[in-house]
This record gives sequence, C-alpha cells and structure tokens, in this order.
Amino acid sequence: MRVNIRKSLLALSALSVPAVAFAQVNWPVPGAYPPPPPPVMRPPVAPPAAQPQVRAPVAEPWMVQPGPANAPAGQPWQSPIAEPNKGPALEPIDLPPAIEQGVDMIYIDEALVPRAVHDRGFLAGMTDASWSAAPVDLFTSVNPIYTDLRRGLVKYQQSWGSLPQVPVPAGPTLKSGMTGDRVAALRARLGLPEGTSFDAALAARVKAFQAVHDLKADGIAGAGTIDALNRGSDYYEKLIIINMERAKRLPSPEEQSKYVVVDSGDARLSMWENGRKVDEMKVVVGKAETATPMMAAYIKYASVNPYWNVPPELAKNLIAPRVVAQGVSYLTDREYQVMTDYSDDAQLIDPHSVDWQAVADGTQEVRLRRLPSPANSMGMMKFMLPNYFGIYLHDSPEKDHFTKNELWISNGCVRLEDYKRLARFLFDGSVPKGNDPKVEEEVNLPKEIPVYMTYLTVQPTADGVQFLDDHYGRDAHLMERYGAQLMAAVHGQ
Repeated sequence: MRVNIRKSLLALSALSVPAVAFAQVNWPVPGAYPPPPPPVMRPPVAPPAAQPQVRAPVAEPWMVQPGPANAPAGQPWQSPIAEPNKGPALEPIDLPPAIEQGVDMIYIDEALVPRAVHDRGFLAGMTDASWSAAPVDLFTSVNPIYTDLRRGLVKYQQSWGSLPQVPVPAGPTLKSGMTGDRVAALRARLGLPEGTSFDAALAARVKAFQAVHDLKADGIAGAGTIDALNRGSDYYEKLIIINMERAKRLPSPEEQSKYVVVDSGDARLSMWENGRKVDEMKVVVGKAETATPMMAAYIKYASVNPYWNVPPELAKNLIAPRVVAQGVSYLTDREYQVMTDYSDDAQLIDPHSVDWQAVADGTQEVRLRRLPSPANSMGMMKFMLPNYFGIYLHDSPEKDHFTKNELWISNGCVRLEDYKRLARFLFDGSVPKGNDPKVEEEVNLPKEIPVYMTYLTVQPTADGVQFLDDHYGRDAHLMERYGAQLMAAVHGQ
C-alpha cells in the first residue's frame, strides 16, 4: 500500500509545485493547479466498546464522499458553494454539503477527528445552523487555542465592546491638533471625555484601536480607521466566534500529545507537545487562488535530498522552449533528468532522444526532475503526509520571502523557514541525513505525527485578541451567509 500511495503523491506533487520553482527559469508563476480527484474513504470506524455510546455507521460530515468515477459535473456530494450560481468555492476542491467551507477541516484519517467534532452533542456545528459562543471548553476538553480565543472574546467585549457604538461621520483624515464635531464623535466612540480637540490621549486611543484591528498603528484616524470603528464591536466579535469554530476542529491535549499546526491565516507553523506550544516559525502558504486547504493528516516520512518533479505544464510551456533554443545543455547545466513516467521504477531517458519541439507543442509529454542541490526548489527535505490534495511541507532555498513577509505566494504546499527545527521535533531531536547528496532517500518518522492545517484570522493575545487580514476571503463569505446567527451568538440569544 505504501508504494501505491507514494506513486500517487509523486504525480500530485508535480501539480502542486510551489511558486519558488519558477524563479529558476525566470518565468512568471502560472495559475492555480487543477483540483485533485475525490478521495476514496473507508467506512466509518465504530468507537471502542468502552465508550458509552456507539455511533450509527453513517457518513460523518468531515468525510468527503466520492461520487462515481464517470459522474457528470454537479454531483450530489459536491458543495453547493461550488456551484456557479452560489458563488466561488473557498477550498481547493469541491466539498460535500455537510462540510462548511472556510470553517470545517477535512480529516484524512478518522483517528485525527477531535471529540468536539466527533460527538455532535458537544459541537454547535455549522450544518446545524446554530453558531454558538458558548464555552464548550467548560464541558469537554478542547484545543488550547479555542480556550484562548474564548477568553479573548470576553476581554474584547470588556475593552472595546463596552464602548459607545456611535458612528463617526466620514470626512477628511483626523489627526493631532485638529478640532471639530467629528473629533468630538471620535472621542465619544473611543470612550474619552467630551471635547472637540484631537489631543495626545485621543491619539493614543486611536493607536491602540488600530493595533488590535489590523490597521497601521500611527494614531491618525484615516478612512480605514473610521470604517473599522463604524463597523462596530459586534462585527469583530463575530470574527472571533468564526475563529473559535475553526479552533474547535483542532485536537485537545488528551487526544494528541504531539502534533503540528499550520495556520494559513497567520502564515506560521507551531509545534505542540502535552498541550503547550514548544516552537514556531514562519511558513509560506498558498496564495488566494491556490489556498492551502484546511485539512489534517499524519506526517509519515521525510524525503531527504528530495528531487523536484517539474509540473507537466512547466515542462511544456517554459523548459521545453528553452531546450529548443539553447540545446540539451540547458538541462544538463541545471541537473535536470528526463524520465519515462511518474512511477517509482521510472527509467532515465537520453535527453537527445526527445523531440523537444513536440514537447513544447504539447504533442509529446515527458517527466522532468531536478537532482537534489541547494538550488532545488524543494530544498534539503520534504515532509510527506499522504493526502489527496497533493500537499506537503518542505524546505526552501529562497529565504528572502520570510524576511520580507512574502508569505502567501505558494501554489498550496507549505515552505518552511527552518526545516531542521521541524525535523528535530518530528525525529526526537535528530535531523536525518541521506547517504548520497544526489539521491533522494525516504526516512520514516519514529512515530507518525499529525499536522492540522487551519486558517485563523484572529489570534489570542495576553490583552485579548489580534485581528489579521482575511487573505483567502473566507471570513467575508461566512459573515455574509451567517451574520444573523453570529449576531445572535454575540448577544446570547
């Protein structure tokens, strides 16, 4: 079974190549990779006999149910969000109606499903049309991020939600030294004493509001700051609840003692052990049109000194024309190899035997891979988690993206700021090394480690919460669909 899974991963990895690969030939990044085929899911597993209740053997909402292989478009298991008349999909594949895009997580293995999702009695789920800000963690063990967000909601309500929700009229930018009725309205909105002067106290209060609400914290009330103030605290409390729902899909410490979280909202990877975050780093995740999916899977092995398998479209449109123009030396100088196919037992082909014009014309297809090297787009290591999205984690030779915070630019896979730190976490303190720097080698983890890929656009802080950009547009979509329910949750109706 491992051989078949890895063959599938090899083919999928060619479709989900990160954007960094294209810098090697100085060409622009092409569009989104095509959606992968639906997965074949095994029947639900009955819970152990020791549990007091036994679930009926029916499909669970987190399990993507595939349709027939020859079914036409618009299969009954597809998400209605993905239909043309219902707006664009928010995930890189179509999801069934039981899966709420932008909130729910696809669990590749049922053992990864948290109890807060498994037990519908504890889950105020999206499909039940019952958003809830109720403290779920008072009834069952949940992920620490959920608890921190719930506490952050309370602090936000106390600090910003308790202020007068009066509108500030639109107009010119307000800043220190100005006076007038709009300044008076701004003072009232931020809970300051009556007055018409934009003084130091008001500047400090504006700056504090901006710092929390993902605005440039300069103490100047421009159009963006006035718009955020006029949205009102209810709007931001709804965003917190959306993220609490996402955090419910993460595991509790009792369920997973050691795991990894990839957060596409903050573009960070965190490592957790016994309920504590032990390390974190920046990551590069998918851009909006090739968003990194919300999913959970086991990291099973690492590929040391990985090859880079060139996507077929890149081979056709970018590399083949260069070979036609410059000759086979274009390949040999860059350590590209030509292979017969994408199987594990593929054979090398003499590049002189290939009709490169035919490849460029699209009438012939070849597999290209680049040998391991510091210039290889996969870096020195890939961390493989078998899944039907073709997603994996990997090193990257281009570190400038991390220093410049260019973090939402990939085609879906996750590039690591420091692969060695993740390797030490996964391999109990060691970093595996290959026997030959020019040969890819697979090294199994001592124990499979789960990775949960989520999307948190609100982060808990010591003083409350910090709002982030909605890079994938998921929050706006959910606010439009569930605003009334969220409002009821905010006010406890």
